[in-house]
Amino acid sequence: MKTLRTIGEVREAIDPAKRIGLVPTMGALHDGHLSLLRAARADCEVVVLSLFVNPAQFDLNEDLARYPRTEEQDARLAEREGVDFLFAPEPGELYPEGFATWVDVEETGAEGKARPGHFRGVATVCLKLFNIVRPHVAYFGQKDAQQAAVLRRLVRDLDLPLELRVLPTVRDVDGLALSSRNAYLSSEERARALALPRALEAGKAAHARGDDPVAVAQAALNGLQPDYVELVDVGGATLLASAARIGATRLIDNVVLEGELR
Repeated sequence: MKTLRTIGEVREAIDPAKRIGLVPTMGALHDGHLSLLRAARADCEVVVLSLFVNPAQFDLNEDLARYPRTEEQDARLAEREGVDFLFAPEPGELYPEGFATWVDVEETGAEGKARPGHFRGVATVCLKLFNIVRPHVAYFGQKDAQQAAVLRRLVRDLDLPLELRVLPTVRDVDGLALSSRNAYLSSEERARALALPRALEAGKAAHARGDDPVAVAQAALNGLQPDYVELVDVGGATLLASAARIGATRLIDNVVLEGELR
């Protein structure tokens, strides 16, 4: 595996004639990320992992400064999974002095309403990564389904020659969706956080029997501070999605009620 730091190095190193798979991440890799790398390795001739904690998708009240940065460990995991290139630029490489061009996607769902400006940062950095790496396929997880929906619209509206694949959420044995932010949770907070996936499953069961999934999920959150519990249409599927705060940590999760993510 070769580590690349600059746009020039990426363009020199990667052969665009080969089928390229890109897994964009902010690092602090877990088994959810590794499942994406394995899918890319199975599908593509060249696998690129990007590690970039994107400042443009954090607002002033969020956790940019404390977001986990574990590049050495991430590099070891990536090499073990057969990644060919690790692209780990500095912020100034992607946002040079005078940077003033942004991508706004108008429909951003409940998560976009809860975090104004967040998806502008996501869409902008992903478009830059797509233009730099020139992948044939980019891989994302279902936990970030609303992000994937925003990026699908970007790909469609801007006519990018790119396929997006959304893979199922990977969960711990107790049901908590894997997230880099889980590392923030104390043992007591982690136990409380299980109310989030359990509430969504309760909402899914309610939907199956004809009851209101949102009301049931809200009632089952057991004292967590939800930003929202909403039905969200994503890529042909209807999701029950929620974001909730456990102490100072904000977690997101969702379950599919109808249809299939694609």
